[in-house]
Amino acid sequence: MPPRMDNPPPRQDQTNIQTHRDIFGAIAAVTTRLAGSKWAFMLAVLSIAIWGAFGPYLRYSDHWQIVINTGTTIVTFLMVFLIQNAQNRESKAVHLKLDELIYAVNRANNKLILAENLSEEELDKLGDRYRRLGLAAETREGLKRQVHEVGQEVEGVKARVAQVEKKAEENFSK
Repeated sequence: MPPRMDNPPPRQDQTNIQTHRDIFGAIAAVTTRLAGSKWAFMLAVLSIAIWGAFGPYLRYSDHWQIVINTGTTIVTFLMVFLIQNAQNRESKAVHLKLDELIYAVNRANNKLILAENLSEEELDKLGDRYRRLGLAAETREGLKRQVHEVGQEVEGVKARVAQVEKKAEENFSK
């Protein structure tokens, strides 16, 4: 009997797809990091300054305006995909971290690990449940505070009674 393989090796076509995704992910990560740097901002400001400086030389022609419009459109179009890729990666990482925390905490509801697969209605019901739990916890904490405050008041009254009793004993003994 051949050994059991829980994770069979990927097929050749899957390996190529995975490699292309990894290359895109690596390029997207580096580009996103660079695009968010101060150097990228300074390059953008410098580009706009150079473009603006050429305005009088080109008599503010249509061609001069099309250059900046085309450039900004292309950069914006590409940045949409890079930003979405970065948000998807970060969101996935946050979900994995939360899943691990839910899994690690004994009292946690492990059903929440798959919460992102629920419908809007199911998420709303879950949200309502946790809001009710929060209100109940607030109520319990409020009651605990009130009991503690009453306990402090009782201790204060006991101390005052003890003082009055002591003075009464002193007055009777004279």
